[in-house]
Amino acid sequence: MATLQKIRSKGPLLVIVIGVALFAFIAGDAWKILQPHQGKQDVGVVNGKKLSAQDYQKLVDEYSEVIKLTNGLSSLSEEQLTNIKDVVWNTYVTNELLATEAEKLGLTVTDAEIQAIIDEGTNPMLMQTPFRNPQTGMFDKDMLKKFLVDYANLSNTQMPAQYVEYYQKMGNFWKFVEKTLAQSTLAEKYQSLLAKSLISNPIEAENEFKTRTEQNDLLLAGIPYASINDTTVQVSSEEVKQLYEKRKEQFKQSEETRNICYIDIHVVPSEADRSAVQKEVIEYSNQLEDTDNDYATFIRSTGSNVAFADIPVNKTSLPEDVAIRLDSANIKEVYGPYYNAGDDSYNAFKILAKTTAPDSIEFRQIQVYADTEEKTATLSDSIYNALKKGADFAEVAKIYGQTGETAWVDARSWETAGNIDNENAKIINALIEQPVKETANIKLGQMNVILQVTNKKAMKNKYKVAIVKCPVEFSKETYNDVYNKFSQFVAQNTTLKELQDNAEESGYTVTPRAYFHSNEHYIGGIHSTREALKWVFDAKEGEVSPLYECGDNDHLLVVGLEKINPKGYIDINEVAEPLRMEILRDKKAEIIMARVKDFNSLDQMKAEKDAKSDTVKHVTFNASTYVSVFRSSEPVIGAYAEKTELNGVSAPFKGNAGVYMIQVYNKDKGTETFDVKKEEETLSRMSTANARQCVYELRDKGNIEDERYLFF
Repeated sequence: MATLQKIRSKGPLLVIVIGVALFAFIAGDAWKILQPHQGKQDVGVVNGKKLSAQDYQKLVDEYSEVIKLTNGLSSLSEEQLTNIKDVVWNTYVTNELLATEAEKLGLTVTDAEIQAIIDEGTNPMLMQTPFRNPQTGMFDKDMLKKFLVDYANLSNTQMPAQYVEYYQKMGNFWKFVEKTLAQSTLAEKYQSLLAKSLISNPIEAENEFKTRTEQNDLLLAGIPYASINDTTVQVSSEEVKQLYEKRKEQFKQSEETRNICYIDIHVVPSEADRSAVQKEVIEYSNQLEDTDNDYATFIRSTGSNVAFADIPVNKTSLPEDVAIRLDSANIKEVYGPYYNAGDDSYNAFKILAKTTAPDSIEFRQIQVYADTEEKTATLSDSIYNALKKGADFAEVAKIYGQTGETAWVDARSWETAGNIDNENAKIINALIEQPVKETANIKLGQMNVILQVTNKKAMKNKYKVAIVKCPVEFSKETYNDVYNKFSQFVAQNTTLKELQDNAEESGYTVTPRAYFHSNEHYIGGIHSTREALKWVFDAKEGEVSPLYECGDNDHLLVVGLEKINPKGYIDINEVAEPLRMEILRDKKAEIIMARVKDFNSLDQMKAEKDAKSDTVKHVTFNASTYVSVFRSSEPVIGAYAEKTELNGVSAPFKGNAGVYMIQVYNKDKGTETFDVKKEEETLSRMSTANARQCVYELRDKGNIEDERYLFF
């Protein structure tokens, strides 16, 4: 039980005090019951192995709980959920690909290896668990062992229900850690095997040292490609085709994409809406002046973005616009109304009290719950009276299956919690107001908490404030006006061409988007566009979607499908222009090189029409050189500087932005001493890093199908 108390002491205060499970699963719209899409049951395939929607959902739920547990969250935002879904999918794909390769090679991870990792206790993942020594902050395997013993004996204990629930969540969390340790260890073995095949030697180490430490200062002159007019150089379709065939592998896409265009209407408040909100807040401020009780109900009735909490808080926990005005406001008087541009809101507030309260509180508790309220009251009174007569708190707590150990809690855990109900406010105020070493018997719903504050620290000025904060939002009438106008436009323009041709005249903007992937989740970065996304990947070229209401109920969207880009090589017409520009650059280089091929001094290059010159310092072989007068990064300059003698002049050479010549006027070997062992270790680390890129190669070559968009 001591283990549990140490773990739980790290969590939010409210959960500790009232004994609710720390990180309860919050069911929401994000995880609706899966429905098959046209008979399909699988979200994806990896090398022929199918992943069902149900199994994927289980993996998402598992990782969601881990994120909430390790970050002290009770729920997740849409962005967090989307990120989790991607992490889960990519992790699944990677593990499946690596497992297949490892099986071919006979690589495995045994239970003994995992136990050795746990015993060593230095793996970064172990440091993310709650099983850490509070004094050292390091992973504590004994703390883990104690938890696992308690967890295994759950069915044989009289532990309170909320403790049982928490232990079950922690047990699931540890299973995830063990599974992930096994997967990551297998990946490390595979990558290490590849890395060890890339051996280094003293000659390579010395060469790497020189290319990193030897620097060159040089004078540069060059003729930019831009000095030649594009119209004077011809590039044929056949030349573009030849370069395309040469570079074809660069234009391969592993999955189908879409070229789309869309019109997004963001509905915003009208001036009438703004005036209406201002008028409302004026009225609310007058009512706030007359209110002297039940502030929670009144603030809730105003629709304020800031719920009333009947507890004193630091000014830093209040909205910034309120905090900066506190010193200008008097107790029990209403400040405002006023407009805040930061969040586009009209505001008023009333300071109900100003007090001094601790930021840190040490306490201990015994939670009391019996079959009936009467029995609970009788039992809690008995415990309370025994403690008042001198009974040992920890010993009494153990009788009821609890530790009675002290725990520190930070006021930020409730000051940043948002909506605080009356029960929570009751226990928080008891912690704040109760004198040190005194015991209280507090009724909370159907249970009682015997509470003893043992220490208080960091006394601060705190405020109890009732805040009316009403954001300026569009009215139903405004939304309907925008909707009706856009709906009429969509109804009158049912083809892609009509949509594109007539949008501007109607005051709309068509946004194109090429190579749109299903795993991007959002169209135009707008929330809640899942139905539109599904339409995009089910539609035919040239079709226009229905009108979608999306975002945070403030966006209207229509999408047109221009083209379906099949899996495989991108059509040459899609990449013809950048290829043409590359050929154009090379032809200009040939023209300039023909003019300057016999030059042997920088003065000759400088004398050419449109030539530019510059001084560049600290040029090394293994780093790209930025030439400011050409506004271009030139990797080739380092190579030419390396092989050009001191005070020597290079031959003309082709770069990214022009044809150059350089003269090296200084070579510096640097002050660093060559250490062959150190350099070989550096090369070894580079090999390991390169080996990690193998996953991308496996993904390119693997048969991977991602159809999560059909379900999520």
